[in-house]
Amino acid sequence: MHTLLKLLEDGAFHSGEDLGLALGVSRSAVWKKLQQLQADIGIEIYKVRGRGYRLASPLSLLDDEALRGGHAELGWACSIHETIDSTNAEAMRVANSGAVLPCLVLAEQQTAGRGRRGRHWISPFAENLYYSLALRMDGGTRRLDGLSLVVGLAVVDTLRQLGIRDAGLKWPNDILVGGKKVAGVLLEVTGDPANVCHVVIGIGININMRESSDVDQAWTSLGLELGHLQDRNNVACALSRNLSAYLAGHQEKGFAAYRRDWEDKHLWQGLGVALTAGATITQGVVMGVGDDGALRLEVGGREEHFSGGEVSLRLKGD
Repeated sequence: MHTLLKLLEDGAFHSGEDLGLALGVSRSAVWKKLQQLQADIGIEIYKVRGRGYRLASPLSLLDDEALRGGHAELGWACSIHETIDSTNAEAMRVANSGAVLPCLVLAEQQTAGRGRRGRHWISPFAENLYYSLALRMDGGTRRLDGLSLVVGLAVVDTLRQLGIRDAGLKWPNDILVGGKKVAGVLLEVTGDPANVCHVVIGIGININMRESSDVDQAWTSLGLELGHLQDRNNVACALSRNLSAYLAGHQEKGFAAYRRDWEDKHLWQGLGVALTAGATITQGVVMGVGDDGALRLEVGGREEHFSGGEVSLRLKGD
């Protein structure tokens, strides 16, 4: 199936005869494979008599060779999947198997992708970036303070380098463009919280998605913002280079070294917000973040700190 998709990914028409020759099958077998593609991964294929077949729109497929080679330069293993339940779940399985880390897991599609607070992460085939990095963390979970915020900085830097100049952060783990969500971060941890543990850094970036009726909040994508198809391999490699540098800095200096930069890129700095934790709603003004990554709010004339986890942050009155 992957070979057939590679032949069609340019979005141009290809005759059944040419496709059959390339695959070594008959034209009727090509049609059956195309029908199976539509059923299995939900992509739309147009058939026009005399012209052949084409995808409804071009795709940017993951390139195994380029991705493995690019990440080998960082010292990372790279595992690439066509369809998987969740890249975070697979990265956790890899970490718990005793495999050599760091290991990056990428996929064309997720069937059970997830975001913060148990939300489903919409994962259409070959449209966005589904990215999970498994790391060994010596010294326990105290080494994780502010890590998800540092990851957010790596994502924002990557998007700005790619041309999304107004990409910014929303505490704790969202990346926004024009008030719309373009990416999110999800960290999951396993192991001994006081000694050796494994952390999975999950990142989802909307790259070429142009429509979805299943997303329950305002969203955008790189393709929508920049007006043309984006190379997902280029985005993945650029993100990994930035993330590798930030991870090294965080390990050496901690989040405190990045706090001011994070606050400079926080889109809700100085704004009135409502923070929900369970049944409790706290209203205040965003002052910034602490050296541990906790949100600092001015509440009734005093400063209060709130950690991430099962919390939701909204603009006041939203």
